[in-house]
Amino acid sequence: MNKKIIFTGGGSAGHVTVNLALIPYFIHEGWEVEYIGSKNGIEQELVSKLQEVRYRSIKTGKLRRYFDWNNVKDPFRVVQGIFQAYRIMQKSKPNVVFSKGGFVSVPVILGAKLKNIPVITHESDLTPGLANRISMPFVKKVCTTFPETEKHLSAKKAEYVGAIIRDELRHGDATKGYTYCNFIREKPVLLIMGGSMGSQKINKSVRKSLDELLTNFQIVHICGKGGVDPTIKKKGYVQFEYINEELPDMMHMADIVISRAGSNAIFEFLSLKKPMLLIPLSKEASRGDQILNAESFKKAGYCEVLQEEELSENSLTKAVNHLYKNREKYINKMETYQGQNAMSKVIQLIKNEAK
Repeated sequence: MNKKIIFTGGGSAGHVTVNLALIPYFIHEGWEVEYIGSKNGIEQELVSKLQEVRYRSIKTGKLRRYFDWNNVKDPFRVVQGIFQAYRIMQKSKPNVVFSKGGFVSVPVILGAKLKNIPVITHESDLTPGLANRISMPFVKKVCTTFPETEKHLSAKKAEYVGAIIRDELRHGDATKGYTYCNFIREKPVLLIMGGSMGSQKINKSVRKSLDELLTNFQIVHICGKGGVDPTIKKKGYVQFEYINEELPDMMHMADIVISRAGSNAIFEFLSLKKPMLLIPLSKEASRGDQILNAESFKKAGYCEVLQEEELSENSLTKAVNHLYKNREKYINKMETYQGQNAMSKVIQLIKNEAK
């Protein structure tokens, strides 16, 4: 009888992309694959494109670090989600669960624990997120992207594997990117990504600096849902809410990148040797994980960092021009990166734990 695996994770694209990298392998090996996520989250949108994967939705509650009236309601949603996940485990009988984190994963992990189904989870950031910290006692292994993360975890459970990179990103075609954007090869390309949800602050600063940036660059601007400004029509500037199938082509076409400092994204740029200007989420808007990610990359010589508090029209254009001028230095440094064979390590861990 074929083995079965349930994947979970959501709330942002970063909590889905590792799953999307792993799922094709298990399908190819003949495993039955299911995914548990929220009803209307980005994970549902991304996973529903995979015909071989059965998607199941449960109730979820967001884990907030600030006051919100929904904090009163969400614990009840989490409890409801746990019972829903438990019933799915009872009926589906998976051999193992793999979690990428995010608030949707907590009920799934607890539901699996109640049925004594082994769980492996993955932590992308340098320090564990809240969902993974809550789930830690109930999982067999925690796979880490940064070696520094191990000091924040139980030695018995921590397993440094490195960054899991989606295979399709390695096969992008820059020529297709130029054609898709109607760009020319003679002028460098700046790719701007504000994370899967977009970034109003980055979008605003980019548009204020647009005329100056366009003198030196062609620009692909991924703005996030609702972030496109249809009134801006300038030669050499294209904007999208979100890019999926064409993203590998855009990334291969880009000469330099402006990005938030989510772990999955920055390791993808590192694997493609793309010089980065990282603008991490501030501590006011996050737990500070992106600041730590960016500092780690800056220390390694892979990027330049512009803190959100220092973001302005002048500081942005100055940083972009400096990055492009010194791009070879960053490319040479990234060439020395010894990427772990993370994919095969995680697959083997999952197979070892599968009941």
